[in-house]
Amino acid sequence: MLCACSGEQFKFDEAAPESPESLATRDFSASGISSRTGTIDWDSKLDDAQVDEVESTLKEALSLNYEEARALLGRLEYQRGNFDAALQVYQGIDIRTLSSRMSKAIAERTRPLKPRSKADVVPAGVMSLHSVSLLLEAILLKAKSLEELSRIKDAAKECKMILDVVDSALPNGIPDGISEDCKLLEMFHKALELLPKLWIQAGYLNEAVLAYRRALIKPWNLDPQRLAYIQKDLAATLLFVGVEVEVPAQFQVWGSTAPKNNLEEAILLLFVLMRKMLNGQIDWDSEVMSHLTFALTISGNFESLADHIEQVIPGIYTRAERWYLLALCYSAAGQNDTALNLVKKISGSSEANQEPHVPSLLLGAKLCSQDLRQAHEGINFARAVINLAKNQNEHFLVQAHKLLGVCYGNAARVSHSDFERNFCQREALAALNSTSAVSKEDPEILFSLGLENAIQRNLTPAFNNVMRYSEMSAGSTAKAWKLLALVVSAEQRFEDAEAIVDLALDETGQVDQMEHLRLKAVLQISQQQPKHAIETYRILLALIQAQKESTTEDEVKSQRRLEVEAWLDLAGLYTDLESWRDAEICINRAKAIQFFCPRNWHATGALFQAKARHKEALVAFSVSLSIEPDYIPSIVSTAKVLMKMGNGAVPIARSFLMNALRLEPTNHEAWFNLGMLAKMEGSVQQAADFFQAAHELKLSAPVQTFV
Repeated sequence: MLCACSGEQFKFDEAAPESPESLATRDFSASGISSRTGTIDWDSKLDDAQVDEVESTLKEALSLNYEEARALLGRLEYQRGNFDAALQVYQGIDIRTLSSRMSKAIAERTRPLKPRSKADVVPAGVMSLHSVSLLLEAILLKAKSLEELSRIKDAAKECKMILDVVDSALPNGIPDGISEDCKLLEMFHKALELLPKLWIQAGYLNEAVLAYRRALIKPWNLDPQRLAYIQKDLAATLLFVGVEVEVPAQFQVWGSTAPKNNLEEAILLLFVLMRKMLNGQIDWDSEVMSHLTFALTISGNFESLADHIEQVIPGIYTRAERWYLLALCYSAAGQNDTALNLVKKISGSSEANQEPHVPSLLLGAKLCSQDLRQAHEGINFARAVINLAKNQNEHFLVQAHKLLGVCYGNAARVSHSDFERNFCQREALAALNSTSAVSKEDPEILFSLGLENAIQRNLTPAFNNVMRYSEMSAGSTAKAWKLLALVVSAEQRFEDAEAIVDLALDETGQVDQMEHLRLKAVLQISQQQPKHAIETYRILLALIQAQKESTTEDEVKSQRRLEVEAWLDLAGLYTDLESWRDAEICINRAKAIQFFCPRNWHATGALFQAKARHKEALVAFSVSLSIEPDYIPSIVSTAKVLMKMGNGAVPIARSFLMNALRLEPTNHEAWFNLGMLAKMEGSVQQAADFFQAAHELKLSAPVQTFV
């Protein structure tokens, strides 16, 4: 205990020490002083003459020295809100000359207790801890007075002096034996908390972070809750300060494992706080969870965030809220199936008696809109949100109608009957058109409407929708440029489409630029410019190679897919040019990256087909369909090979073509080959109808699929 170490008891009602160098151990209030002196009018404003008079009275009445008298007088003025007067009083205390004596007093009077000997006697002339405490309080109140007078930088400098005095006396931190209710400790802890806040107010963010680190780097005997507040404030400052603050050498206590940047340091602090909260060492603080969510989100550690949400003690979140937050985490981590399963639990029978959780239903609709297999489930989720949010939440209602339209569009693409497909297409356009009429400020609705119109080959409305979307988003999204180029290419305006892609290359980032380079090469092939296309592919593959070592995991997957597509595009181009050797090299390059890819084997079959090696081509197409049974190019190509193998295979070829049209009714190649099949069978009128359909569809076909 500090009191035991110093030989003094810091109570407000005990007698004053006999030495005139020591401050009386009472904590005097304004009323207490006036009762002792009786001659001072505390209700009047003190000028310089009055300060001297009061100071003299205090020194005579209480046996105080000059600095102690001014410290008490300054406290009284501060308590009355006279910050100018308090500052005027405190200016008379020369703390800089007293700092070394204060540090020496703290060091001498806080040494651990040992068996008494002559060496243990405190040297004469050493200040008492209570005198030091009063002077530290004077510095703190001076800093607060400066803060009230908007002199923030000066306030921070004064506050820093308290830390310097104590740090000089106790370089290894405050010993455990010091009492927590000691006045010195109280002043020091208040200074630890105040200093970084003052630096932040003054705009010195680096100094603020260093002050927080200084408060945490040594054991300053802070209580757990107070320590937690400082750790939380430091984490928040590191997250939102906007500048990178390096860790000084003296603070790098972890060596090579020290955090490398602000974000890592903030996450470590928040992990510590979460563990303390889960163990019951400190109270639950929702701000800690909010900061941790933000930190792990911007760092992409969504699975770690999910782990921490699962560890939160029961009662903080309801089951629906917990599952919803976990679903968000797994969705962001790319685990949509896991996220969707959690959403289904929220809307399942176990929660039937609970109030419906609308955000989770909306999330379910969004997750289903990203997966064709879940289209009908997404329609149910969107319908549920519409029924619950009607006349209650306009935002949820608009988003639900948008997702309803998207899910109906997806359902149309997986429908097995023409009736169901037509119904879903009508519902998709109806939902999206009604939503765009109600909400004119959401550009994503316009994009979804433009995409659906493009898929249904309504090219003029699609073009208008995408143009409006580009205007609202200021041309900043890559998907808008790509869809606009594809719509223009579907109108057979290949030069204009290439010009749009050139504009997109100047407006988008590197990853999106590579997608646009591939689209540009495909457009050049459509314009019968094979040399230009080959050069564009060369640039694309060089960019991919250059970016391989400096990309994230998600970007690596995207670039691998793009590289495979580029090699296979080149293989198709060389096949058309009858450059068999080059085509084989390109196919082998693609297989080296992703062997079990249906398009790889389709390209192999196309090469065999071009060489009139029909059996080998049929085997390659079969391998492609074994990997993905609904891969339409291989289905159509298989039918073409079968048609060349004799009349006995004609019925099988027809079944393949009909299956392709069931999956994609707008596939002009399937219609054309169906016409060829009808012509072979002598059905001239039917063949003419098929050829007419193929021609019309080809006139509105984009160079790449819209989705």
